[in-house]
Amino acid sequence: MTGTRVVSILAHRLAILGYVVFALFPLYWLLKVSVTPNKLLYSEGIRMWPSRTTFEHFEFVLRHSDFPIFFKNSLIVSGSTAIIVTVLASLAGYAMSRFTFRGKYWIVTLMLLTQMFPLVMLVAPIFKMLSPLGLTNSLTGLVIVYTAFNVPFATFLMQSFFDGIPKDLEEAAMIDGATQFVAFREIILPLTLPGIAATLGFVFTAAWSELLFSLMLISGNAAATFPVGLLSFVSKFSVDFGQMMAAGVMALIPACLFFLLIQRYLVQGLTAGAVKG
Repeated sequence: MTGTRVVSILAHRLAILGYVVFALFPLYWLLKVSVTPNKLLYSEGIRMWPSRTTFEHFEFVLRHSDFPIFFKNSLIVSGSTAIIVTVLASLAGYAMSRFTFRGKYWIVTLMLLTQMFPLVMLVAPIFKMLSPLGLTNSLTGLVIVYTAFNVPFATFLMQSFFDGIPKDLEEAAMIDGATQFVAFREIILPLTLPGIAATLGFVFTAAWSELLFSLMLISGNAAATFPVGLLSFVSKFSVDFGQMMAAGVMALIPACLFFLLIQRYLVQGLTAGAVKG
C-alpha cells in the first residue's frame, strides 16, 4: 500500500471520527449537565467531566414536576400521529403509484405546495379553524394538525417504495382470483415494510419534537407535550439547567427505543430509497 493511499485512508477515518464526535457532543453535554449537582454547575466552570455526580435532577423531575404528564401526552400524540399518517400515506401512495386518474397532477402540485409554506404563517388560521370546534388545548387537535402536515411528505415517501415493486406481482395474484385490495394487503404491503418503518420513524420523530403548534394551541399543563413542558423549567429570572437536561435525557428514551426496534427495516428502507430510479 502506497504512502498516499495510507494518508487518504487515515484522513477519511479522522473525518468520520470528527463528525461522530461533533454529532454526539451535544448529547454528551446533555447527560453531563443532568448528573451534575446544582451547586457545581456554575462554580466549577466548564469541565468535561463532573467532579461529582447526582441523580437529584431526575428524582425532582419524576416526583415533583408535571413531566410524567408531558411525557404521556407526547407518547399519545406522536404514536397516534405516526400510525394514522402511515395508514393514510400507504393507501394514498399506492393509489398515486398504481392508478392514473383525472386531476392527479393538481393533487400532487397542491401536496407539494403545502410543504412550501413556513409553519409560523399557518398558526393563526389553524387556531381560528380549531377553536370553534373545541379542538384547541386538546391532544386530538394536535393529532389532527400533525397528521395534516405529515401526510403529503409521507405519501411521496411511500409512493417511491410502491414504484419500486413490479406490477407483475399483483397482476399475477389477481389472475389467480385475488381482488385488488387483497393483492395490495397480501402481496404488496409486506414488501414495503422497510418503507413503512421509514415513514413511521420520520413521522414519530417529527411529532415528538414539534414545538410551535403545541406551544400555540395548548394552554396549561394538562394537555402539554414535553417540548412545551421543558419551558416550565425556565422562570422569569433563572433557568434550572439540571432539571431541564434531566427531562431532556428521559425524553430521548422513547425515540431511541423506537429506532432500535425498527432499525433493521429503517436501514433497508433508506438504502432502497437511495438507489432507486
